[in-house]
Amino acid sequence: NVPEDQADKLLLASWGLPKAVLEKYHSLGIVQMFEWQAECLMLGQVLEGKNLVYSAPTSAGKTLVAELLILKRVLETRKKALLILPFVSVAKEKKCYLQ
Repeated sequence: NVPEDQADKLLLASWGLPKAVLEKYHSLGIVQMFEWQAECLMLGQVLEGKNLVYSAPTSAGKTLVAELLILKRVLETRKKALLILPFVSVAKEKKCYLQ
């Protein structure tokens, strides 16, 4: 569980994302994360590029964790990232979504 003093970490706005990115998520109805998603982002040095392995059921929100990690790293390091997705339809959807 996310400690009470870090409950603000459930809000996407707490992760230092640009306004345009937050507005896009908000337009899709995503304003905050589930506790387990915030816990993933707060584990060890995952925000500094260390590995993270996590598992959750289908449609639980795994992609949001990956997107936030990728977006933060790309924006902070100005380097490219590679996002591998399992299906062409999902890849096309994410391409439009992330643009």
